[in-house]
Amino acid sequence: MNTESPKIIQIKPQDNVAVAVHDLEAGVEAAPGLVTRQPIPQAHKIALTHIPAGGEILRYGVVLGYAKEAIPQGSWINEHMLTLPQSPTLDDMPYAINLVPAEQLPAPTRTTWMGYRNKTGPAGTRNLLGIVTTVQCAAGVLKVAVERIKKELLPKYPHVDGVVAVTHPYGCGVAINAPMAEIPIRAITNLIRHPNFGGEIMVVGLGCEKLTYDRVLPPEDITPENVLTLQDWAGHDAMMQAILDMADKKLQKLDQRRREELPLSELLIGMQCGGSDAFSGITANPSAGYAADMLVRGGATVMFSEVTEVRDGVRLLAARCVDKACRDKLATEMKWYDDYLDAGGVDRDANPTPGNKKGGLANIVEKAMGSIAKSGTSPIVEVLSPAEKPTKHGLIYAATPASDIVCGPSQLASGIGLQVFMTGRGTPYGLDVAPVIKVCSRNEMKDHWFDLIDISAGGVATGEATIAQVGQEIFDFILDVASGEKQPYSDQYGFHNDLCIFNPAPIT
Repeated sequence: MNTESPKIIQIKPQDNVAVAVHDLEAGVEAAPGLVTRQPIPQAHKIALTHIPAGGEILRYGVVLGYAKEAIPQGSWINEHMLTLPQSPTLDDMPYAINLVPAEQLPAPTRTTWMGYRNKTGPAGTRNLLGIVTTVQCAAGVLKVAVERIKKELLPKYPHVDGVVAVTHPYGCGVAINAPMAEIPIRAITNLIRHPNFGGEIMVVGLGCEKLTYDRVLPPEDITPENVLTLQDWAGHDAMMQAILDMADKKLQKLDQRRREELPLSELLIGMQCGGSDAFSGITANPSAGYAADMLVRGGATVMFSEVTEVRDGVRLLAARCVDKACRDKLATEMKWYDDYLDAGGVDRDANPTPGNKKGGLANIVEKAMGSIAKSGTSPIVEVLSPAEKPTKHGLIYAATPASDIVCGPSQLASGIGLQVFMTGRGTPYGLDVAPVIKVCSRNEMKDHWFDLIDISAGGVATGEATIAQVGQEIFDFILDVASGEKQPYSDQYGFHNDLCIFNPAPIT
């Protein structure tokens, strides 16, 4: 372990830029023979050599872009100084050429956890009553009803962790038969059967919406025990009482469930990042990737996502796809999203936010190369369309939007029982359906939000910790939270975002 913190970090030997570990003043020797020509903000890039106009700017061993003008050695490089390179081609991507054998992945130090076994699919990390709406019109009523359920009914059922209203902006005023309507409909269908809901179905509709029960439930499940239509009830009191009566019956069943010791194969974890900075790909994401590798070797399933944040590293992912079918599905999903963005008149570089850029990320290429680090090194066994459920165990790529508040619900619909969320700039984001663990990329973020961030990976940048050490910490915390032994800060405070279902279909 290093005893002296470095001033800059270079990822690959061929890189001609490095990032500043802390703010650097002008005239500082950042490395032997390298003097800053102007102040370099924390996490921003410094030119290690003279870069001519049109020259490649390399980080992660990848071309981030081309210099618009000559950049002298020691200069600060920011987002205004680069021309974006072309997207990597999706044609004939090599596959299965970088498959790390399981025995070369870091070994898990624990191989079991305490979860709620389900009849099918992964086990639950929580025991929740989930009430799902078919349409936004029912959301206001349901939210009020849930508050009453929590106050009046839940105290009678000590083995139920909580009650969740799954509301969303879909259901009516939409082109329900449009080709892309399958995505939001699939998401809602799968959310109804989320592993943390224990198989208990409770769906509330209005009565005149386009998203009818038969679109999200099989005929055998459309019963008075499972669905409730608000327009069937005469007035407020009757409507509320009907919801409470249905909920009470579901709670009685859920209260019989108990945690039991389960293998890691019963665990499905999601990896996501948001509010990223240039340290995310150095500290937080690689540490989460190390934990992901431990989980996969132990038999768990780990999902990562965010199309625009892998697009520029897609050939690296294809090399980790286990077979041609997996590679082909990856290419298909990338092509669909390319066309989706093109139809909207933007390209992939519409992704980075002002905060990303303030944190040193010059463009989507740099962001993507750091983002894919959270997937670890395991082979990719399956590629999913948005909100699809996995059919295999191991590392899964789910092709969702990168937006935090859309990616999260998409991963929930795919069945994750817990999400690990990496951030550099900081976010209070959380989900009420599944716990969210927050990992930050730098110690300054943890010091600032000491009671909002669960784990800091910043010690990797300063030399105080290794990726393996932080990865082990994340792995342990995942199993503790999944087992109900610990609560992340987002759950302690009830910081839970609205569920924004991905809907690329027309709104009428």
